[in-house]
Amino acid sequence: MTKKEARDYCLSLPGASSDFPFDQVTEVFRLGGKMFALMSTKNEPGRINLKCDPPLARDLRDRYPAVIPGYHMNKEHWNTVILDGSMTDDMVRGMIDHSYDLILESLPQRQRDEIRGD
Repeated sequence: MTKKEARDYCLSLPGASSDFPFDQVTEVFRLGGKMFALMSTKNEPGRINLKCDPPLARDLRDRYPAVIPGYHMNKEHWNTVILDGSMTDDMVRGMIDHSYDLILESLPQRQRDEIRGD
């Protein structure tokens, strides 16, 4: 998966938005004002930081060299995924979905219902 594909996928998720709150190169993807992904516009290969359930985060790091502790993030709850082609697009999309879902479930019920269209 390329940086552009990862970016496009993040923004395709219901209620997702992005901004550059830290600098001009770090794009932050949000849901309900909370971050679910961060990606540098400069790095090649691309890298994306994703929130992750701690036991799963450790397992992914153990199994895949392209998954490392979250750069500049809480290492227990965030992974950095190097978009070097060693992981399938479905795997990367699954990790993005997991991060998004963690944030979605942390939002108040009313906000979740609005995002889901309920």
